[in-house]
Amino acid sequence: MCSKVEVYADGSCLKNGQSDALGGWAYVIKNGEHEVIANGQAEGAATSNRMELIAVIKALEALSSCSSQITVFVDSQYVKEGCEQWLPNWKRNNWLTSTKKPVKNQDLWEQLDAQLEALDVSFEKVRAHSGHTMNELVDQLARQAAYGKLVDAR
Repeated sequence: MCSKVEVYADGSCLKNGQSDALGGWAYVIKNGEHEVIANGQAEGAATSNRMELIAVIKALEALSSCSSQITVFVDSQYVKEGCEQWLPNWKRNNWLTSTKKPVKNQDLWEQLDAQLEALDVSFEKVRAHSGHTMNELVDQLARQAAYGKLVDAR
């Protein structure tokens, strides 16, 4: 079932940083050249970073039985650097940053870490709003989800 798997993930937050912020996340999975699965959902108590993380977590959950290499494309430096650089140090330091402060979004980082341990995942950074077709699509889907519009396209 899993051949060349690409995941495009994005999050969106309306009124980021405010207590009534609503957010949405979305992902698109391309399995080879044929199968495309899109999904997204609205979330309350949102921040942009939380929505970015949830998008990747949910996509990897959908691929939990995949034994192929998965490439995740994100426009979030926070997610990419977090997965590739910061996560091992946070775990080693009992979920404290280099400045000895608690890691923000630890609950989500722990979920993502579990997915990363179970799957063969690499990350690629794409520039946001640069015309990258798939990134523009997940951005649009995440914004639609934040506004409460149905995104599931399975």
